[in-house]
Formats: sequence, C-alpha cells, structure tokens
Amino acid sequence: MPAQGKHRSSKTRRITRAAAVVSAGGAALALPLIGATGAHAATGDTTAQTYTVKSGDTLSKIADAQKVDGGWKKLYDANKNVVGSDADRIKPGMKLTLDGAEQKASTTATASSSDSSGWVKPVDGSTGTAYHASGSMWSSGYHTGTDFVVPTGTAIKAVGPGTVVSAGWDGAYGNEVVIKHADGRYSQYAHMSSLGVSAGQTVTAGQQIGLSGSTGNVTGPHLHFEIRTSPDYGSDVDPVAYLRGHGVSI
Repeated sequence: MPAQGKHRSSKTRRITRAAAVVSAGGAALALPLIGATGAHAATGDTTAQTYTVKSGDTLSKIADAQKVDGGWKKLYDANKNVVGSDADRIKPGMKLTLDGAEQKASTTATASSSDSSGWVKPVDGSTGTAYHASGSMWSSGYHTGTDFVVPTGTAIKAVGPGTVVSAGWDGAYGNEVVIKHADGRYSQYAHMSSLGVSAGQTVTAGQQIGLSGSTGNVTGPHLHFEIRTSPDYGSDVDPVAYLRGHGVSI
C-alpha cells in the first residue's frame, strides 16, 4: 500500500377509474376494466408468441403492452381469422398470435450492481488507507479521504455528473480535480499525474478526468479521493458511505 504524505493546512479556495374502455377504432366497449397491470401475455413474457385476450382488453392496449411494431393495425392484420371483420369486437379467451406482428426490442437496461444509479467508483482499484485513519502525518490529525491503490497512469473517472470547479496544482494534493454535484457535495481527486478536464467543464458519471500519479506530498502513486460539503479543505465526509448511498458497490 502506498505510503501517505502530509496534506496541507486549511486554506480558502476561490472558487379512480373510468366505466368504459376505448377500443382500437376509438369506440367505447361495455367491458369491465382490468387492473393497473394492463394486458398480460399468456406466458407472462413480452417475448411470448401468443396472447390470450382478457376482459377489458383492446387491440390497442394489447399492442402497446406487447410492444407490437405497427400497433393495433398490425396486430389485427395478423389475427383477422380470429377476430373477424370488426376489430372492436375482440372477446375474452381469444388467442391472438404475435408471430405475424413484429415486436419491438425492449429498451430497458439492467443496471449493474456497482453503479445501479449511474454513479461509479473513481478508479478501478482496491482501497488503501481508510477515511478518518489517525496519524501525525496529516495536518488535520486524520485522513480526510479514502485512498485507492493504483499505479501511475490509471484512468480516473468522475464518480457522478457535475461541474468541474477546479483543476490544477494544489500544494500537498499535487495535481487535483474538484467536481461539484447536484446534491451540493464536492468530489476531489488528488495526486494525479495528468489532468483531462478544466474548470467550468460539465462531466458525466464515469467520464475520464485524468490519470493517477504521485504528485504532491506523497511517497508513492495512488488516488486520494474525498467528498466534501464545500470545495475547501476541512469539510470532508465519509467518501465510501457517500458512494454506497449512490448505489456504488465498494
């Protein structure tokens, strides 16, 4: 684990439901309404190739629920032999085929366990010195952030969306970047070997903002990461707890 250097002393920065259902053609059908879950596939899966009509269904509703490309008209065309000449007169128990009606691909993505909210770890590496570790090597008497053990040149990423408030040299922190987030918190990334963003720039979660290094008051490469209530030194909060609160697995 990289040795830690002293951090500089505090200073100021600049810095109810309806009684009718509308049918596919726009007419109201005298059918009881179904529950809030809407149409149900025979298999409970939107990729099913058949669908059993339920009380209260319309072709329009089914087409929407099953993501039929071309809507209710395409669904009707594929099932005229079952429905008959009147698209409004579908009956519970009818089995409609979805084979002749293309289904749209679902656009819902499954979020990963590490960044279910869109937030990410600042760097791909294990944690080193923990937050609030005590010691005389820190001017505050304790470690104001969490270190990530990574070699020089490892990509550093913004943990969440925000605006860069500073990017440059900052004494004992060496090359650092500070980003303000929508919740009013600030994330800080220190000892970087190179910077990839500048003050005033808007960044997204996971966007690379620079490379890790060993600049400033340190004896080895690592990323010193902080979360603060202000852009200034001494306003730190637990960075690991903060990231976990945003769905990041650490």
